[in-house]
Amino acid sequence: MLTLENLRFTEGDYSLSANFSLAPGRRVAIIGPSGAGKSTLLDLIAGFLAPKDGRLLWRGQDITATPPDRRPVAMLFQENNLFPHLNLARNLGLALRPGGGRLTAEEARKLESALERVGLGGLSARKPGALSGGQQSRAALARVLLQARPILALDEPFAALGPALKVQMLDLVREVAGELGALVLLVSHDPQDARRFAEETVLVAEGVAHPPVETQALFDAPPEALRAYLGQ
Repeated sequence: MLTLENLRFTEGDYSLSANFSLAPGRRVAIIGPSGAGKSTLLDLIAGFLAPKDGRLLWRGQDITATPPDRRPVAMLFQENNLFPHLNLARNLGLALRPGGGRLTAEEARKLESALERVGLGGLSARKPGALSGGQQSRAALARVLLQARPILALDEPFAALGPALKVQMLDLVREVAGELGALVLLVSHDPQDARRFAEETVLVAEGVAHPPVETQALFDAPPEALRAYLGQ
């Protein structure tokens, strides 16, 4: 389990609290108003922010003070974070060798296999600027596949894509996460993303990341904070 135990983050007048657990292998949406703390919640889980109080545990081990590169979390950002001066092979190679260096033959095979898996086979020599937005998203997902970490955190990675392409990417994330057995945390402003993708949904509102609720049940009987967000 990923456990947020009485976790509390503060910055100036802003605060965010969370106290719940998430099971491995689940698909979880994180929704709520702009500025409520959805990305902050992901940053706390990934280790980019430190809580003022409480603990973060993964499978019973306290990882509250563990640096981001040693956490069981792979992040997928909206910007994709691909280095524009490196081709795909070198960009993805950093997932296997963060310090750089030549890949072994087996590592190179894994890299090509990851590109094939996301529909980019044969494009390893291309730089990000030569790819479409959808292809860049697929490349970033291939990097996550190579990292093979048990928690996949997505901070609105497909927000800039058109509706049809976003649906394709969410379906691909579902497939990849299933192959990894990963817990997926998807931040989105679009309630339809939660309905389509997530088994459970965490509502972040008024300084609280609420415990996960089965997605359909949450939208069938939305609490007041969710009704306000949905404009109901």
